[in-house]
Amino acid sequence: MKPPKPPSAAAPIDRDRIVRLFAPFRARIGLVGALIALSALLAVAQPFLLRAIVDQALPNRDMRQLTLIVIAMVVLAIVTSALDVVQTWQSNVVGQRVMHNLRAAVYAHLQRMSLAFFTRTRSGEVQSRIANDIGGMQSVVTSTVTSLVSSGTTVLATVVAMFALDWRLALATLAVVPFFVWLTRRVGEQRRRITRTRQRRLADLSAHVEETLSVGGIVLSRTMARGTDLTGAFTDTSSEVADLEISSAMAGRWRMSVVSIAFAAMPALVYWIAGWSDSHGGSLVSIGTLVAFTTLQTRLLQPVNMVLRLGVEVSSSLALFTRVFEYLDTPVDLDEPVAPLPRAAAAAHGAVRFDDVSFSYDPRNGMTLDHIDLAVPAGTTLAVVGATGSGKTTLGYLAARLYDPDAGTVSIDGRDLRDLAIEDRAALIGVVSQETHLLHASVADNLRFARPDATDEQLVAAAGAAQIHELISSLPDGYDTVVGERGYRFSGGERQRLAIARVILRDPPVLILDEATSALDTRTEVAIQRALDELARDRTTIAIAHRLSTVRDADQIAVLDHGRVIELGNHDELVALDGAYAALVAGDRRELTIA
Repeated sequence: MKPPKPPSAAAPIDRDRIVRLFAPFRARIGLVGALIALSALLAVAQPFLLRAIVDQALPNRDMRQLTLIVIAMVVLAIVTSALDVVQTWQSNVVGQRVMHNLRAAVYAHLQRMSLAFFTRTRSGEVQSRIANDIGGMQSVVTSTVTSLVSSGTTVLATVVAMFALDWRLALATLAVVPFFVWLTRRVGEQRRRITRTRQRRLADLSAHVEETLSVGGIVLSRTMARGTDLTGAFTDTSSEVADLEISSAMAGRWRMSVVSIAFAAMPALVYWIAGWSDSHGGSLVSIGTLVAFTTLQTRLLQPVNMVLRLGVEVSSSLALFTRVFEYLDTPVDLDEPVAPLPRAAAAAHGAVRFDDVSFSYDPRNGMTLDHIDLAVPAGTTLAVVGATGSGKTTLGYLAARLYDPDAGTVSIDGRDLRDLAIEDRAALIGVVSQETHLLHASVADNLRFARPDATDEQLVAAAGAAQIHELISSLPDGYDTVVGERGYRFSGGERQRLAIARVILRDPPVLILDEATSALDTRTEVAIQRALDELARDRTTIAIAHRLSTVRDADQIAVLDHGRVIELGNHDELVALDGAYAALVAGDRRELTIA
């Protein structure tokens, strides 16, 4: 099996795909567009009212006309403000819904990935994509795009009004706009390159925090006296991020200043042209038209600057969309069946079979499992033993469909695991691994993760069977005790007993025990082994073991060596064979004696 390729940092921008994110909200977007257009039209009406005041109401001393125009100007301001509030509300609703859908889509997609993706991807990197990248888009999708459209509409309406006032002055004003647009595109490309680099450094920062400020990371740094070095590495990366932020903020700043200076000078240029025309015997425009036109020019400056600035922000944010889309496009190598077998067909006794199964994490490093043929009848126990790296844990991963085999099939009662829905597989198979993972929640919440509808009595029964109830009851908060990050408030053996209780609560017909008692002392191991033996009664059990003392009573024992089954039989048969298993038993005895 070839693992999916890691995302590329220079993937092309799919603008059509970005637009499709907003497709479910067409009605709201249409309303926002209508409000923006109406606001823009009302905004350009003000200069025309001003011209009427200067050219008609004041020269004619017409107080009635002056009063009506002033009232109209105040009403326009009130209506425009109200429209802006409604438009802001609707645009934020659309933006937040898009953000929610994108976050949910990324999280759901990552939930479908196999372990291969997570073993090669830093958890901090994943968190950065969801938090930093999607978070960085928030202002763009909630307000920036709307402001861009609003400013663009205002610019368009203002240009039309300027042509209505005087087409010659309008042409003179707009002659430099293409140059400004070209400048903006150059700045946008520069910002986008900086943004890509900045987000990679932010991901490095998140990964560093995740790895070094966890409980395990702190223990490691303290015991190795590496706190100063880790702080230095964090400081260096943080400093680089700060420099990139400054570079992003200053990219093209001088170029954009040229635009502001040019637009600020335009009204003065119009006054000069009007004065020059009048001094040479011509009358270019009336005073009212001149005042109205320069007012429009002044109002044009802000939205044009806004369009150019926001265009740069949108351009740079495209790099964030690209990074998120890379995760969404990472191939899922554990596809769920299009038409899964119905639950009734999947409700089985639990006979497990490995039929000519081969698997490799990386073909360049050889096969991890090579042509495995094993049958585990319902209600029996298969123990899997072998040296470290022989493929024992991988066999358990395939049985739980955490990976798919490269060749062959893994089935339960003749049903290929790939044909079962994930809910049905989870109901059939329970896993207790050597690395116990607990959520930062209460003991009860951790147990109910396996069975959300479990009663308190069922929690107590499961904990009792796992030999952990008395310990939980002795805690001040009992089952409401928060276990801490990854369960570090409990010892390794206690965490493992909680994991066993969690599986007992789920009550699956097939059990996969991946060195489930490896973190327990001998006395506790004996007690829990009894609980596991009772749990395994009439259930199919695959026990991956390092200590051979825990597998003597297994119905079958498979000895793995370099991914192949080299011996298969019960304890007595394999000891009598005097082969690899007998050698492992002898070594195990010596280890127990020394211990």
